[in-house]
Amino acid sequence: MIKIGIVDDHAIVRSGLKQFFSDQVDLRVVGEAASGREAIDLVRNVELDILVMDLSMPGQSGIDALAMIRAKAPDVGILILSGYPEEHYAVNLIRQGASGYLNKECDPMEIVNAIRVISLGKRYITPAVAELLAQQLNRKNDATPHEQLSEREFQVFLKLAKGETAGDIAKALSLSVKTVSTYRTRVMEKMSLASNSDLTYYALKNKLID
Repeated sequence: MIKIGIVDDHAIVRSGLKQFFSDQVDLRVVGEAASGREAIDLVRNVELDILVMDLSMPGQSGIDALAMIRAKAPDVGILILSGYPEEHYAVNLIRQGASGYLNKECDPMEIVNAIRVISLGKRYITPAVAELLAQQLNRKNDATPHEQLSEREFQVFLKLAKGETAGDIAKALSLSVKTVSTYRTRVMEKMSLASNSDLTYYALKNKLID
């Protein structure tokens, strides 16, 4: 029996997935969460095999939670199920430790197949993500500005782009305000941008935020 945790801020999505998984004899939902912070608590308190997690959630997002979950539960498979297309986040998140990435437009049976693959300790790579990975290998020196950011820099970049203050970011990521400012400086340098509004424009243009 594969034990699953569902993380999504929409109750209807959690309910729909739970209902669909209940029709599969080898899957059992053992916990739910509505934010990245709740996901970390879920992993800490419940024995799980796979976490099916959304990215865009209020407070602590799936991106923020990923590294912390990986640190606390290195053996738990993490399947990202997101409304964002693969080309915007998939490669970055798989590099950061996600076991697979699916768009919410996918066939529900593909989610089940991905869970089964990941439960065997493998990664689930769709043809679209495989193509993106291959492209990135072929043009390593020609990566887009945001693909050159470290995991933590990418987190800070997204939060700044959404208009969060250094204080808000420090609190969400358990960092000091000074450290957040250092990350902001690095992000600006790496991306050759001058202001937070430039970051927001870049993120909107590249469909990294809504």
